[in-house]
Amino acid sequence: MALKTKVREYREKAGLKQSELAELVHARRETIVHLENGRYNPSLKLAMDIAKVFHAPVEELFEFTED
Repeated sequence: MALKTKVREYREKAGLKQSELAELVHARRETIVHLENGRYNPSLKLAMDIAKVFHAPVEELFEFTED
């Protein structure tokens, strides 16, 4: 399974830098970079925190797909 994410799209629409989003969800900027590039599967807490920032359902931001 592969993780598809819309975090970058939502972050850019909100006018946030990676470092700003990282600060809002108490993560490192590098974590956001890897998440946006599909190289990191977030914890449930991190996924929910990110969804809360964008006022969007977790399922709208993250999707697991078959390879």
